[in-house]
Amino acid sequence: MSIKENLNYNFDKCKQNPCSSIKLIIEPKNTDLGDFSVNRILPFAKCRKVGPWVFFDHMGPVNFKPNQGIDVRPHPHINLATVTYLFEGQIVHRDSVGSFAKINPKDINLMVAGKGIVHSERTDPEIKKSGQKLNGLQLWLALPKKDEETNPAFYHYDKSEIPQTKINEVSIRVMIGSAYGLTSPVKTFAKTLYVEVNLKAGQEIQTPLEEELAAYIVSGEVQIDNVKIKKHHMTVFKNKSNPVIKALEDTILVFIGGETLSERHIFWNFVSSSKERIETAKTDWKNGNFDLIEGDLDEFIPLP
Repeated sequence: MSIKENLNYNFDKCKQNPCSSIKLIIEPKNTDLGDFSVNRILPFAKCRKVGPWVFFDHMGPVNFKPNQGIDVRPHPHINLATVTYLFEGQIVHRDSVGSFAKINPKDINLMVAGKGIVHSERTDPEIKKSGQKLNGLQLWLALPKKDEETNPAFYHYDKSEIPQTKINEVSIRVMIGSAYGLTSPVKTFAKTLYVEVNLKAGQEIQTPLEEELAAYIVSGEVQIDNVKIKKHHMTVFKNKSNPVIKALEDTILVFIGGETLSERHIFWNFVSSSKERIETAKTDWKNGNFDLIEGDLDEFIPLP
């Protein structure tokens, strides 16, 4: 039985069980970005967002050979915030508000686009000489309507600032929001949750209780309500359910969730509650009306 057939079989069993807490299981969609590919989870046809989260990419794991790496040229965002989180490797971030940051594993990097920001993501030239392994998540958050046009900003939180604990020997880091008795210092606009959990085979964790919640399996395999969930798949839970997750092998998973926000429109790198605002952003980018990135002026990604 193939992975897809097995997943469909398990999900069919889940749908037949009225007590199941599982609403949907999302399979990864491999998306080619040129120099490397990602597993794209959100947005999905039957699940456009989970809480305020509207976009979820898993980069890697990928082994870049010498003289290979990431070169995401300057591009714009509006009305959202991005979160870059690495398990392995490093990325250099630059943006139009003057930020320069080397994004390292376990740090949290929050970029608030608000009324408009331009940024680039590249591999450091010195690291590029020797190559590196890269593994990380890139996520987008919709901003509440009242905050969509806030001033752009960039916030870096060192890994030492992120609270962590152990519950029954299960390691937990609360990156954004509050859960398991911990509260992250990372800035939020809406009620937002982002948690990393490391489980050994046989260990269990009860999910946080959130208005909307999903679990993504970074590596390993788990069981939820007698349904096996393989790596790189996201389980979206029924609202306000908090089942127990059991690791069938050593597993890293993340929870994302939070409060329900109104519908968001997405075109390319633009996310907004207003279609008209996206049209304005398209024209502004085409006409060169966004601020530029000092130190990264020679290239840009054109409007598709």
